[in-house]
Amino acid sequence: MIAIREFNGWNKNIYMTNGVIELYITLEVGPRIIGFSFVDGENIFKEFSEQQGKSNEGEFMLRGGHRLWTAPEAKPRTYYPDNDPVMWKELSEYSVLIMPIAEEENGIQKSMEVTISESGDAVTVTHYISNISQWAIELAPWAITVMRENGRAIIPLPEKRPHTDVLVPEYPLVAWPYTNLNDKRYGFGEKYITFAQDTAMPPTKIGLGLSKGFAAYQYKNDVFVKYFDYYEGEGYPDMGCNFETFSNEEFLEVESLGPLSLIEPGEVIAHVETWRMLRVDKELKNDEDIDKFLLPLI
Repeated sequence: MIAIREFNGWNKNIYMTNGVIELYITLEVGPRIIGFSFVDGENIFKEFSEQQGKSNEGEFMLRGGHRLWTAPEAKPRTYYPDNDPVMWKELSEYSVLIMPIAEEENGIQKSMEVTISESGDAVTVTHYISNISQWAIELAPWAITVMRENGRAIIPLPEKRPHTDVLVPEYPLVAWPYTNLNDKRYGFGEKYITFAQDTAMPPTKIGLGLSKGFAAYQYKNDVFVKYFDYYEGEGYPDMGCNFETFSNEEFLEVESLGPLSLIEPGEVIAHVETWRMLRVDKELKNDEDIDKFLLPLI
């Protein structure tokens, strides 16, 4: 089902539901997917209340929810304001295409195709970036989901193997200059990294090359799972990261990245994520609990 409804002060929002899950995409700024939950459940995305229902600001606004950026991160290119109304097209009973105004200064046109499953708990978000300039542009699509406070990210690690079998590194683990690896928010297990949002702690960020291609975020008993591909041998931004997570006092981001691509004029690249909403009646703090209560559902 697709309808136009009010949400958080914006009058024009696409509402999509299959009776199990529901999401909201605002048409007044963006493209931004601003709400995702079980039907009549709590929005698992962050909502900046002072920025909800507003538009036409002169600078980039966080707002919360899900957005499409380009990597590597650089100002002002990455922080192009997405504060204007977007165009949209209904592709089917369960699918829409969202397109903002072109970023003429950056030479790109972004768009998102959002498809909710006819039943069950899944959403597919395909992110497109077109080169509308007269020259080739190198960038990577960067899909950023801003999660509400007081939850925990779950990041799977590759399976351990004997050092006699593998003599070269298997994946990058990247830290930013403001990151402390002894930060109490991080839990480094044998199979998973957990990363708790803490409303009393300052910014921190890590990135990884995740061959398993998923990450999750638990808030209360709801678990948001994001699936994405990893292309072996491709060049990724930020020392080889296809996954990054950032947190500060207000929120935590679950981010996936596509490979760095040299996009020729007129060419389009795509980056696909699949989302799921799961219910787990257990706080997932360690490897044992994640394996027992979450992994069978994934």
